Amino acid sequence: MELNLDKEQFLARFWQQKPLLMQQAIANFIPPVSRHQLAGLALEDEVESRIIEHVTGNWLLAHGPFSNADYKRGNPWTLLVQAVDHYLQNVADLRKLVDFIPQWRVDDVMVSYATDGGSVGPHYDNYDVFLLQGEGQRLWKIGQHCDDSTPLLPHDDLRILSQFDCESECLLGPGDMLYIPPGVAHWGIAQGECTTFSIGFRAPRVNDMVSRFADALLTEMEPDLFYHDARLEPATRAGEIRPRDLERVQAQVQAALDQADDQDWFGELVTEPRHVQVPDDDDLAQARALLQTAGESLALCTAAKLAWRQDAQDIVVYANGESRRFSTAQLPTVMTLCGDWALGESALKDALNNEESRALLDYLLETGCVYVQ
Repeated sequence: MELNLDKEQFLARFWQQKPLLMQQAIANFIPPVSRHQLAGLALEDEVESRIIEHVTGNWLLAHGPFSNADYKRGNPWTLLVQAVDHYLQNVADLRKLVDFIPQWRVDDVMVSYATDGGSVGPHYDNYDVFLLQGEGQRLWKIGQHCDDSTPLLPHDDLRILSQFDCESECLLGPGDMLYIPPGVAHWGIAQGECTTFSIGFRAPRVNDMVSRFADALLTEMEPDLFYHDARLEPATRAGEIRPRDLERVQAQVQAALDQADDQDWFGELVTEPRHVQVPDDDDLAQARALLQTAGESLALCTAAKLAWRQDAQDIVVYANGESRRFSTAQLPTVMTLCGDWALGESALKDALNNEESRALLDYLLETGCVYVQ
């Protein structure tokens, strides 16, 4: 399965800039999950799901897990199931369609089912999303650019726009895809029953990045470093904080920021999982035992967040919010797992014959990134 898209042109002209309609982005697309399978998944306790129903001008929200009775409604409604790619490998494979975008930017694949006229209302997101049509058809209306000052309808849980200015619209059928950048209003309305696969991206908040950076900086900073003001000019007005005082403060703070050595905070932040559970001691012991069994292979968990960074001496491997350093000799193994999502029998055998490679694999088991099959 391959995306019918000029990737370089897309990144230069559309990514985080303006919407793009891609008709037949995937030729002869067969949806990897049906609406019936999706409804069954939303019955499970561990699966995050919602139903949004439009009733006489009001938008109602219900949270799962659901029962079959919840699917019998007299008004247009939409079922949304979060992170379906974490439970179904064939849905996870849809993320490979956008592998030209750094993997640490991908969040999950949400799948929605809607009855005729079903919708989640006019809204905007703070992240990029590719909307891939599965079964049926959905009409998408594209509206204005929005920000945190854009008026919303009063609602405790839903962020629905109080005003929607339609600028264009398009009807998506199976295999069609629509890209929506952050801040662009959009409104999807089912034309008959339909399903949509939403490949969403994560964008860390700037305040979170500043907080993490500050935490890392404070950890390594000398605690007895104080503000200094040699060659101080005489004070002429009692109590004044002068522009020159602030210039010294800014220069000294900037100097401290420029000397920060820890760059691992960012990789740890963007690989923090929302849905992953670290294996308990029994599961970890069983996985370690299986790892030594000839003929086994190692696979990346569908919910895993794995990334790496190379510096002058070695590589840092970020796994589900953790970080650990390894020599550059481990880079081929890490890249294979990131690219192929698995280590075959031969590659796994080679890795197990190397002490550092065994340590790498054990680290990935501990963080819940891989499993033995």
